[in-house]
Amino acid sequence: MGHLVGKDIYRRLGKKVDNLTLRAPWNDTLHAILKELYSPEEAELVVRMPYGMSTLARLQRLMNMPEGTLLPLLEGMCDKGLVIDLLADGEMHYAPAPIVIGFFEFTMMRTGRAGLKELARLFHEYMLENPAFQAANMGKGEQVSVMRAIPHQEALGDEYTEVLDYERAGELIDRAEIFAVGTCSCRHEMLHLGHPPCRVPLESCTSFGHAAQYLLRHNLAREISREEMRELFGRSRELGLVFCADNVKRNISFVCHCCGCCCNALKGISMYGYENSVVSSSFQVELVAASCNGCGKCAAACPVGALVMPPQGETTRLPLVNHKFCLGCGVCALACRTAGCTMVKRPRRVLTPETTFERIILQTLDHGTLQNQLFDDPARLSHRFLRGVVGGFLRLPPVKRALMGETLRSRFLSALKSGAVRDGKGWATEL
Repeated sequence: MGHLVGKDIYRRLGKKVDNLTLRAPWNDTLHAILKELYSPEEAELVVRMPYGMSTLARLQRLMNMPEGTLLPLLEGMCDKGLVIDLLADGEMHYAPAPIVIGFFEFTMMRTGRAGLKELARLFHEYMLENPAFQAANMGKGEQVSVMRAIPHQEALGDEYTEVLDYERAGELIDRAEIFAVGTCSCRHEMLHLGHPPCRVPLESCTSFGHAAQYLLRHNLAREISREEMRELFGRSRELGLVFCADNVKRNISFVCHCCGCCCNALKGISMYGYENSVVSSSFQVELVAASCNGCGKCAAACPVGALVMPPQGETTRLPLVNHKFCLGCGVCALACRTAGCTMVKRPRRVLTPETTFERIILQTLDHGTLQNQLFDDPARLSHRFLRGVVGGFLRLPPVKRALMGETLRSRFLSALKSGAVRDGKGWATEL
C-alpha cells in the first residue's frame, strides 16, 4: 500500500471524507486533524475503501490484502473511531467513519488519548470558528439532519396523549435491550479548550442497540442498566437539557443530552442561524399571554435563543418567539412556573426518516453525495462513471426537490430498498 504514501494522501483522504454522509470542506485545519488521527497507511486504506458498508471478504478482494494484514488494521481503526463496524447477517461489516457522527465524537469521547487538547482546538476551529463547515451542511435548505429534538413529555401537558412513540423518551428506553453511556464529545472538547466547567457531568452521551454495541466493543462507553438510563434522562430533565436523538423513527441508536453552552449542533442554530442543524420535534412553543408574568425564565432556559425578552421600554411583557429556531424540546415549558409557555403541534409536518437506511439516503441526497452510496467502489471504472453521471443528475435542483417531496419520496425510497435487497443487503434497510 506504499504507492500513494509519497503523494498527498491526506488530501485524498479529505476528499473521501467530504463525500460521505456529511460534507467536510478542505482547508488547512482539516488537513491537520486528519494527519493527527490517521497514519499514512490508515489514510490510504480509507481512501481505497468503498463508501458504504463492506464485509471483510469484499475488502480483502478490493484491497488485494490477506486477512492477517487487513483485519488487524481495520480493528485498530475501529478502536480509534476511524472506521465503523457493524455485525449484521452473522458477519462484520466495515465503513469509513464520517466526521459527524463519526471520528469527531469517537475521538473526543476518549479521556486518556494523548494530544486531545490540540485536537479539541482543531475541531473547534474547523467546525465552529470557520463557517464553511456549517455552510456546507446547513446552508442550502437541507431538510434532513443527523439529529432531531425529542420533547420532554412533562412539558406537553395532558391534552397530548397521542404523542408518537418515536417522540417519547420513555418509550425508547422501554423498547431497547442494551444501554450504554459515554463521555460527551462536545463537553469534553469545551473542557480542553479551557471554557468554564459545564454544570452537566461529562458522562452523558447515551446510546442503544447497535450503536451501544459499537461503543462498548471499542471501549468508548460503559454498559448501564435500564433503570440507570431512566435516571440519566431524569437528571437531564431536571437540568433543562435538550434531548437530541438519532433522526429516525425506528431503532433509534442514540440520544444526546445537550446544553446550549457546549453542543456544536445547537450552536449551528444559535451562532449561524441554520434552523435545521437539529430537526425540530413535531411541537413548538406557544405563549399564553394571560398566564405570562414576563419573568424571562423561558428565554433564559432556551438553548438556541428561540425566545428573547423584549427590549426595555417595550409595552409587551411577552417574550419574542422565533418558531424557525424553536426545537420543540419543551425546555422552556419546564422552566415556566406560571403556565405561560405551552407546547402545541407544529402547523407543518416534520420530515423524520423511518430508518437509518432512509436517513442516509435522504441526507446524502440533500448533500449531493447519494451517488457515492449507490456506486460505492472508488476504484471500479464503471462506478466512477456512474457516480459522475448520476451525481450530476441528482444535484439538479428540480430533481432534488422532486425526490425529496411528498409525491415521489416514498416511491424513490422503496425502489432503493428493493435494489438493496436484490444486492443481498436487505439487512441494511432494517437498521
